[in-house]
Amino acid sequence: MSPRNLTSSIAIVGAGDVGATIAYSLILNPVASEILLVDPQEEVRDAQVQDLSDSTFHTNTSTNVRAGTHKEAGQCDIIVFTAGAKQKKGESRTDLIGKNKSILQSAISDMQPFASNTILLLVANPVDVITYFAQQYADLPKSRVLGSGTFLDSARLRGALAKEAGVAASSVNAYVLGEHGESQFVAWSRCSFGGLPMEIALPKDAKIDKRRLEDETRSKAGKIIESKGATNYGIGGVVARLCRSILFDEREVLCVSSWQEELGVCLSMPVVLGREGVVRGVEMGLDDSEKGKLRKSAEAIKEVINA
Repeated sequence: MSPRNLTSSIAIVGAGDVGATIAYSLILNPVASEILLVDPQEEVRDAQVQDLSDSTFHTNTSTNVRAGTHKEAGQCDIIVFTAGAKQKKGESRTDLIGKNKSILQSAISDMQPFASNTILLLVANPVDVITYFAQQYADLPKSRVLGSGTFLDSARLRGALAKEAGVAASSVNAYVLGEHGESQFVAWSRCSFGGLPMEIALPKDAKIDKRRLEDETRSKAGKIIESKGATNYGIGGVVARLCRSILFDEREVLCVSSWQEELGVCLSMPVVLGREGVVRGVEMGLDDSEKGKLRKSAEAIKEVINA
């Protein structure tokens, strides 16, 4: 599909650092003709709109960026929800749930009724819990309400593995599963390089420190927040990729947070992602140890939901 033929719209609820960076990524990699910024802080929202509009001149298409209301957002093709309290230094993602849950409920109420084809994409943390409650509050099929989950964590892992192995990141297939948080884990049994199992594809003298890479992947966001106060560029690129897969019905296999019937929570597993949202799940064939970690991760999320 040519960017010049785009007629779709994306609303970003929350015009802070993350929301604005997502908008900028969508301008640089255009998938929609219109981007709406929605935020009760109108002065900040309008300044972001003006600044972002200045960046559209060098793209191959004219992406219109404007301020919008919650009601207008509810009629867009995709609603990217970033609104909520920032994760502060020393604060975990789960510490945010009380504040962000009430913000979410109010915003969803203001956006309803949704258009019949709307996809609600949650980015605010803790994303798995927020996605779960969004599915409760929104009058949408659960397949149309999903979270960014561990997509960024998986991208970080692939980059680290590629560097260690001396190969292109595009040749690495690896997933971080479960909670986007402390209980996340790497499905090492499913990791491959160029379609071959990791143990076969790597040189015999190559040594991959799995525990170190897993710990670094888990803690990377916290270290960035500790140093600069926020993470926004990585998630900006991730969300633009998710929006493209949805709007262009690309049906890529991507790791996002979605409803897991057997576990009774939303957490990250690979799914086929298209215009209808989550088209279907993908069976991973995890080993027994990984299945146990997945159940533990689900229980950790349930504890936060029921707190």
